[in-house]
Amino acid sequence: MAAAGSGPLAGQIAVVAGATRGAGRGIARALGEAGALVYCTGRSVRGAPSPYGRPETIDETAEMIAAGGGKAVAVRVDHASEPEVQALVARIDRDHGRLDVLVNSIAGEEPMMRMYGSFWQTDLANADAILRQSLVSHIITSKHAAPLMIRARRGLIVEVTENDIMMAGGNPLSQAVKLALKGLALNMAAELKPHGVAAVAVTPGFLRSETMLERFGVTEANWRDAGKTDVNFLESESPLYVGRAVAALAADERVLERTGQLFSSWELARHYGFTDADGRRPDWGALVIDFSRLPAWLVEYMRNGAQIQLQWLDAVTQRTRRFLAQLKN
Repeated sequence: MAAAGSGPLAGQIAVVAGATRGAGRGIARALGEAGALVYCTGRSVRGAPSPYGRPETIDETAEMIAAGGGKAVAVRVDHASEPEVQALVARIDRDHGRLDVLVNSIAGEEPMMRMYGSFWQTDLANADAILRQSLVSHIITSKHAAPLMIRARRGLIVEVTENDIMMAGGNPLSQAVKLALKGLALNMAAELKPHGVAAVAVTPGFLRSETMLERFGVTEANWRDAGKTDVNFLESESPLYVGRAVAALAADERVLERTGQLFSSWELARHYGFTDADGRRPDWGALVIDFSRLPAWLVEYMRNGAQIQLQWLDAVTQRTRRFLAQLKN
């Protein structure tokens, strides 16, 4: 297998699990842009799409990387299947003897999680399948990738999640998944740090995924037209933006100092200075959201969630201080 090209990640091997579309595709492209050899994995390949019924494939993602001067390999993998993940990691170990970056962006747009409403109205018919596909798949992939990094005493695992606070939108199942991914990064970080391996969670802002563009009836070429419908969309970002955030972390020699943390694309852009594909630097965190354009139920949900979270954080902070004081003694 040929080595990766030039750039800050030249010679490094990366796996983007869930590289088919959205944030996963953007991250795969950015890692390739930075010089890594990128394994683009997922279930959607030409002639055999995933149950999502979407047209995007991992083959297209690999071709985009190649068109940009990078190197990529598309490998069909169902990350909810442990034998398939084992086979992928064994192949990478056999061909390269190393794995430097793993990005878990699996099932970020799982259609079964698109329910909204109060938790007592949630349809739980597909609960097991949702958790297997959207959460257990991340654990399976990290489980088998980590030993290669531990052996090398270096590496980075990234969990792609939603929102840079301890909240998540949608129904209880999607909320549980997104919150668990943040906690998974934290827990992995504690175990991996003695081995020189970092683990973080990363969230994009208002992401212009393929699905979101379709929902607003625009394309990447004329996406600003959607600002007439929702002014907040004018501060949206392309998937490449969060991709460059991950690439910047992967290229940071001091990334271990950031392990266990939850980062946003806009926060990392402020620190590392990268831009989106069009040269902009969207800052969703600095945006004053126009709440008049949001549904009343969503505004109320956000308001209640913020108040409860502040109370929760205060309580957790106090307990943490007491625990650390006990450790010192």
